[in-house]
Amino acid sequence: MLTAIVGINWGDEGKGRMVDLLSADYGVVCRYQGGNNAGHTVINEKGRFILNLLPSGILREGVANVMGPGMVIDIEHLGGELAQLAGRGVVPGEEGLIISDRATICMPYHKLQDGLEEDRLADRKFGSTRRGIAPVYADKYMKKALRMGDLLHTEGLRERLRDICEWKNITLRGYGARADAGEMYEWLMVNGEPLLPRIKDTTEFLHDAIEKRGASVMFEAQLGALRDIDFGIYPYTSSSTTLAAYAPIGAGVPAHRLDRVVGIMKAYSSCVGEGPFTCEFFGAEAEKLRGLGGEYGAATGRPRRVGGFDVVASRYGVRVQGATELALTKLDVLSGYGDIPVCTHYSVDGVITDSFPSGGALERAKPVYEYLPGFEGDISGCRSFSELPAAAQDYVKFCEEAVGCRIRYVSVGANRDEIIER
Repeated sequence: MLTAIVGINWGDEGKGRMVDLLSADYGVVCRYQGGNNAGHTVINEKGRFILNLLPSGILREGVANVMGPGMVIDIEHLGGELAQLAGRGVVPGEEGLIISDRATICMPYHKLQDGLEEDRLADRKFGSTRRGIAPVYADKYMKKALRMGDLLHTEGLRERLRDICEWKNITLRGYGARADAGEMYEWLMVNGEPLLPRIKDTTEFLHDAIEKRGASVMFEAQLGALRDIDFGIYPYTSSSTTLAAYAPIGAGVPAHRLDRVVGIMKAYSSCVGEGPFTCEFFGAEAEKLRGLGGEYGAATGRPRRVGGFDVVASRYGVRVQGATELALTKLDVLSGYGDIPVCTHYSVDGVITDSFPSGGALERAKPVYEYLPGFEGDISGCRSFSELPAAAQDYVKFCEEAVGCRIRYVSVGANRDEIIER
């Protein structure tokens, strides 16, 4: 079984929570794109964990975790993340964490360039996390990047790094900054050395796991469909492909096909960063929902923008992800909220539409809201759909029908077992 766990909306839908839950049935969990520019929050019997780079299966004993070639890896951040886990008694064994030799290294000058460009853009900024993601992906496609495998074969690395820094400094000079090749080489050696035993050919590893051992593999995405570089709210997107269709490629097994795509979406909407967010609430209404949901970015701590469930955006996300089933998270947040707002259509230049627009049309879109009956009481103890209040059941059914895909899982709390499987 090859399964992708993906976001339906703008990211922060609760993918880490679902990966942690479902990984009990999988031998391998693989992150296949992105870097440390988002956080996956997992709460289990060991406590609360925020993972930026590591696959969320890292907290399951006996699960192999892979960081695929589609990722961009800040090796200093990764070392820190592993040290934090070790301090809490989580130390992955040899197969507990495997890093692709084809994954791209996110260098300090990428973070420098990212921050300088956001400062230059000022109020026109894209909402970057300033962690170097856009510059490192740009360098990857310009063939000016280093890969994890370069740490295993350092012959000529100094010379290549000197050439890259000379090229990079042409850009940095305009900001009044520069990258020193000697310092960059030292950074690579210090932070790369502890990771060397984990750097492997993930294509070979995953092929053997699937074909020879019959292992089930879960592919974990970062962010959501609306942050995809091609199909998202460009240019306010990430710089990688967040879609399920990219999972086998980004993981290192491009010849394999997915059997299952589990799309994750919240019972309301949230968004970190800039860009069009049609269903957005403001003022007291936003503060109320943000407070109830604890909506602050796991990677950045930034307050998330919030709004009602967006049928138009979610239906689009389901379609481009090719979701075969859905998980609806944070239903418990809406308990006691009152009548629940749902954005069922957009109004673009006075025309009502249920299609998700792009470009300027999306910028001009206004939400058309309907209100569904709310529900009361603590639902975190519910373990079957029939135990939910009738209005909560109706709300789930409404969302399911509106987006055109079955909601199989309903999250009623943050803990691992606070889930309903229909």
